Amino acid sequence: MKITLENSKGLNKDFKISVDKTTMTSYMNEKYDEVKKNIVLKGFRPGKVPKEILQKQFGKQIMSEVLDKVLRETSTKALEEKKIKPIGQPKIDLKTYGEDKELEYIISVTEYPKIDLKQIENINFDDYSVKVEAKEVEKRIELIAAHQNKFIDAEDQIKSKEGDLVVFDYKATVEGSEFKGNEGKNTQLVLGKDLFIKGFDKHLIGYKKNDSVNVEANLPENFPEKEYQNKKAVFNCKILAIKHKQDVKIDDEFAKSVGAKDLTNLKEMVSQQVSEELINSLSLITSKQIIKQIEKFKIEELPKNILDEEFKILTQGMKEDEIKKNKKSLEDQAKSRIKTGLIMNEYGEKNQINVTEQEMQNEIQKQLRMMPGQEKMVQEYYQKNPSVLANLRGSLYEEKIIKSIKEKAKGNKKNISKDQAEKIIKDDNKINQDEILAKKSSSKTTKLSEKSKKQPQKKTKLKKVSKK
Repeated sequence: MKITLENSKGLNKDFKISVDKTTMTSYMNEKYDEVKKNIVLKGFRPGKVPKEILQKQFGKQIMSEVLDKVLRETSTKALEEKKIKPIGQPKIDLKTYGEDKELEYIISVTEYPKIDLKQIENINFDDYSVKVEAKEVEKRIELIAAHQNKFIDAEDQIKSKEGDLVVFDYKATVEGSEFKGNEGKNTQLVLGKDLFIKGFDKHLIGYKKNDSVNVEANLPENFPEKEYQNKKAVFNCKILAIKHKQDVKIDDEFAKSVGAKDLTNLKEMVSQQVSEELINSLSLITSKQIIKQIEKFKIEELPKNILDEEFKILTQGMKEDEIKKNKKSLEDQAKSRIKTGLIMNEYGEKNQINVTEQEMQNEIQKQLRMMPGQEKMVQEYYQKNPSVLANLRGSLYEEKIIKSIKEKAKGNKKNISKDQAEKIIKDDNKINQDEILAKKSSSKTTKLSEKSKKQPQKKTKLKKVSKK
């Protein structure tokens, strides 16, 4: 194999690859011998079909298979020998090929730009720790206790009031007629929460155990029986019990009921939980600090082919006049995203960062736990949408890279209070909203967020563009 540099302009290089006739004939004969073993033709014993017959019937197919194999092997070897790390899709232009001929082709490749990762060490970010005061912990525990919903039976003559739990049976009719799903037994409502039918709760206030009451209410618009949706129904209700909410005593027993060893342990757990919640939000802010600094790193030249692809993605669905009006802004966005992706991908490769299958499964399981009752639907969604899994892998990859950068960059230690942490988060959210509004006003289709940062580029297969 002979490799000749035909053209070099910045990151773009063209190499002429020549494979002599003898080598090509050897590849072809090897393939003919392989095919001969499996071909059965009338008049010939298995494995004894002459090469001339095979050439006549299968020559084009065999040539195509051999050509693909040789192009793949020689192009890979050529790039390795020339120490070229390609980005994007190399293109192959065939010049000469065929039976008893040498192979000659041009491979056009865009080289991965040189990136100075030493700049990473100069990154500064705020490394927060949050001190949670005892009073904040007590507030959170009181909130937990308030949601325990412990109720005790009221005396028979006590009337129901807002906040009470009412247990009742009902039978409903629409225009005097019964319908499917019109009965309920031992239905429980906490008055004032309005969780049954809008406006229903207030009609059960002021009644005692064993009272009967008729309640008029419109059936919901999503009622299973379509012909009764939004229809006025009369509910004949029999009140079976009234229960008052009992204040929960915050002590060791309460702590044990929510999974702690005792009250002291519960306070420790809550303090840690509040701190972690805030730290997680602050961590996203520091990640953005890092990404914004990476965007300012210098790269002498960005690959035009990848920039063009990114520009097409950004302008997808836009009208020509919109593209023209926002061209400079869109080009800057494309450059920023590509540069960030290249730098982070280079850092990931240099530091052998990757996302394992176990990490992928852990993340999916975490998402399943956040959607109880919909686990099967979420799993099927991932199975049917490989691109969604690829995006998830890309997000985890970026998270691991940012985490690694934080370990090597300069962290400004800041010990702050809960109130200070919440203010920082609130201010950051406001900045994000202002940025979104600004982008909306300039163009409906050029919205960006930190989540849309360019994912690391992936290697792609060779693409044949012509056969002459």
